[in-house]
Amino acid sequence: MAQRVESVVSMANESKVCASCGRTMSWRKGLAKNWHEVRYCSDACRHRKIRPVDTALETAILALLQRRAGGATICPSEAAKEVDPDRWRELMEPARRAARRLVAAEEVVITQRGRAVDPSTAKGPIRIRRT
Repeated sequence: MAQRVESVVSMANESKVCASCGRTMSWRKGLAKNWHEVRYCSDACRHRKIRPVDTALETAILALLQRRAGGATICPSEAAKEVDPDRWRELMEPARRAARRLVAAEEVVITQRGRAVDPSTAKGPIRIRRT
């Protein structure tokens, strides 16, 4: 019994990053039985998964940052425009998701007004820079 309580307490302190949207998920009691298998934060993310356009956006973000100076930043719209110049507005939220996944992979940092912010809670305009 004590061992089970210890494992529940250790899981309660654990958090994960959604494989689709890159937001941080916190442990909940309802997920205790399969916490180690949880990959997505919601049904929407579970259905969306990672599409080829998502991978293309991640690649575009990293390529744009590679071409910039060390501390330079980019806007997610630049990556969206590089992937699909005609329908880039539709790719804005997927570009933000791609940036959050790259933050989880510790490849980039999301900033607002020049300061690094938590990508799970950032609202409004963001910029992306290399770590």
